Amino acid sequence: MKLKDFSCLLFVLFSLNAFSQTHISGVVVGESGEKLSYVAVYNKANGNKTVTNKEGAFDLAVSNSGTYTFVFYKDNFSILEQEISAPASDITVTLNKITNLSEVVVKNEREKLFALHKLKDIEETAIYAGKKTEVIQLDKLTANKATNNARQIYGQVVGLTINESSDGGLQLSIGGRGLDPNRTANFNTRQNGYDISADVLGYPESYYATPTESLEEIQIVRGAASLQYGTQFGGLVNFKIKSPSKKPIEFLTRNTIGSYGLYTNFSSLSGTKGKFSYYTFFNYKKGNGFRPNSDFESKNYFANVNYQFTDKTSLHFDYTHFDYLAQQAGGLTDQMFDQDPAQSNRTRNWFAVNWNLFALRLKHHFDNDADFSLQLFGLDASRKTVGFRPNRVDLPDPGGVRDLIVGDFVNWGAEARYLKKYSINGNSNAFLIGAKYYQAQNTGIQGPGSSGSDADFNLATAEFPQDPNQSSYKYPNLNFSVFGENIFKITEKLSITPGFRYENIKTQANGTYRKINLDNAGNVILDETVAENNVKKRDFFLFGVGLSYKPQNGIEFYGNISQNYRSVTYSDLRTVYSSYAISADITDEKGFTSDIGIRGQINDKIRFDSSIYALYYNDKIGEYWTESQGRPIILRDNIGTAITYGFETMIDWSLNKTFFEANPNLSWNVFSNVALTDSDYLKSEAPGVKGNKVEFVPLFNIKTGTSVGYKNFMSSIQLTYVTSQFTDATNQDVGSNSISNGIAGKIPTYYVADFSSSYKWKNWKLEAGVTNFTDNKYFTRRATGYPGPGIIPSDTRMFYTTLEFVF
Repeated sequence: MKLKDFSCLLFVLFSLNAFSQTHISGVVVGESGEKLSYVAVYNKANGNKTVTNKEGAFDLAVSNSGTYTFVFYKDNFSILEQEISAPASDITVTLNKITNLSEVVVKNEREKLFALHKLKDIEETAIYAGKKTEVIQLDKLTANKATNNARQIYGQVVGLTINESSDGGLQLSIGGRGLDPNRTANFNTRQNGYDISADVLGYPESYYATPTESLEEIQIVRGAASLQYGTQFGGLVNFKIKSPSKKPIEFLTRNTIGSYGLYTNFSSLSGTKGKFSYYTFFNYKKGNGFRPNSDFESKNYFANVNYQFTDKTSLHFDYTHFDYLAQQAGGLTDQMFDQDPAQSNRTRNWFAVNWNLFALRLKHHFDNDADFSLQLFGLDASRKTVGFRPNRVDLPDPGGVRDLIVGDFVNWGAEARYLKKYSINGNSNAFLIGAKYYQAQNTGIQGPGSSGSDADFNLATAEFPQDPNQSSYKYPNLNFSVFGENIFKITEKLSITPGFRYENIKTQANGTYRKINLDNAGNVILDETVAENNVKKRDFFLFGVGLSYKPQNGIEFYGNISQNYRSVTYSDLRTVYSSYAISADITDEKGFTSDIGIRGQINDKIRFDSSIYALYYNDKIGEYWTESQGRPIILRDNIGTAITYGFETMIDWSLNKTFFEANPNLSWNVFSNVALTDSDYLKSEAPGVKGNKVEFVPLFNIKTGTSVGYKNFMSSIQLTYVTSQFTDATNQDVGSNSISNGIAGKIPTYYVADFSSSYKWKNWKLEAGVTNFTDNKYFTRRATGYPGPGIIPSDTRMFYTTLEFVF
């Protein structure tokens, strides 16, 4: 079946007869009759929303006549719920200003809004009906945001496994459901809706993590996001940066100091003047890390400018710059970790990143209840690493040659979406069609690094001409995709959402590598340059379907199944390490994900989401120990067919609404986030793998905690408990194989506790806390390459204090 065969289908879908919709319109005013602009107006039944214009006017379409509950929200005003009978026009809604603006009162008002502000069935030009979605609202969290503490920030997202191996939160590494967390490579990572990873197909690792202090929310869609956002098994992680202030100018600055020389500054400037608005920030970080040889320094700039041509058309431009230099302390063996997790025997290992992102977005709303969006985006970036990284982790560094790897990433893309809402038999439906073009011209160089100790990222081939690890490659990747979904409302409560994605992919690896053999005396007996030209072309369809049943307000049953796909990356094709090899026959991964669950709220007091899931891989890529030419190596290959399955549940209970509703100055929530997960390799050609557990799958992954606030004081405490997990397909345990050297083996069971607090006084806010306050010694990663190889210890007890000022 070819792409042209869809022309008839698309014509029929675009030609669906749209039935006229009923409207509710009016104006929102304050107690003194002044017209209020920028008031958010929500239809509580389906979450559809609009915003009042500068005259306080609003207009929102509903499916048919009847009584609807609308919610009106504006900062510093009490949230109002009001029943309105449709059709209605020229109604007047009055909001009351809040006189007691304590932190708890504001938080409680925002919690009312959060009940509505989740990923609705339709968000602008995206469809989420029937999918497992989660939204993290950052202004609700009392956490260590200065260092992007992922344990706290993602504490209420079920089933995530987290690599804690980046000082200062410079990188984000999250996985889940048996997916390797390393640099979030199994998710499609986006910022404001556009890609931010190094290469979406060839190298989907995220070396840039949007600073938490700049975020309004983080949107997460699990594997069913494969149809709209790319084929990854993990799904989508979208970092939504704060919107501009409605004031002409607003300045915020946050300064943080912490253990081991930590200092960060986050400063933002934003505002709105007429049709023009802007948001910009600067984020600076430096610190020493808790281990020797762990110094880091980073700078992050961001600028967003927007122009609202009309109420229906807007243009948005983003620019992001991020750079950092970090010294890497290297990995440890199990014995070294047991002796002293803070030790380091690597003084010459360095890592540098330079990231530049560009994005231009056009949004337009048509009169016939349709929306169009177009975004152009690009990346100009580099990643450089130099260091001494032998397989023998406990081997002292003798000086001499270091291994140098440099990657340059230049890519751009365009994504267009068209979403049309229409009615059939009085039920509101929606059709989405979109297309994406993506082109990359990336390069990778590996060779000898200098014998010095500084951060020298220049090739030292003149100094070490016979270094065996030398290669130079170009990766000109090309991708074109078309996707579509349609929400069919069977009844007012039941909907089905089928979808498809067509992918046309061309990946290439063109370059050379040197084969150099030495005799026992160190003399060259073979020196040849081998040319390679690997070209892989493929095109295919992915299909999926979602179901949603909403028996009553606030409760939803959902289910979905979607096909997934992961392309072989160019790090799967060519990167040379002495202890690492890649199979010549390695190929793409294919499979599917499925969720069945129930979510919602009970009396505005309990919020929950419970589901079962299955994730099926065919040709799963992984690593296992084997021998080559009489020496042990780690081989990366298609290991076999695997399945991961489990039960995930998150419950958030508002105790103040249950027992202390009469006290508006009190806030008290408890939450429980539990994932029970199992896995199996169903078949494998690799020795000793069939019947084993899949890597990165802890049986229990539990996060639980409570947040308490009174007036302007807020605090939170969280406990994380994760059982042991394997890191390779052969399921090596610690000490079972003397060749592991900290690289292979289990990640043992661990727990860690964090505490954070804040106090606000006028325009000032003081935050303080301690992470890992029980000072546990544990680790979450065994690295096969940098920043190791070996065990990368997690941070010990850390204190921090932040002072914020806004005007």
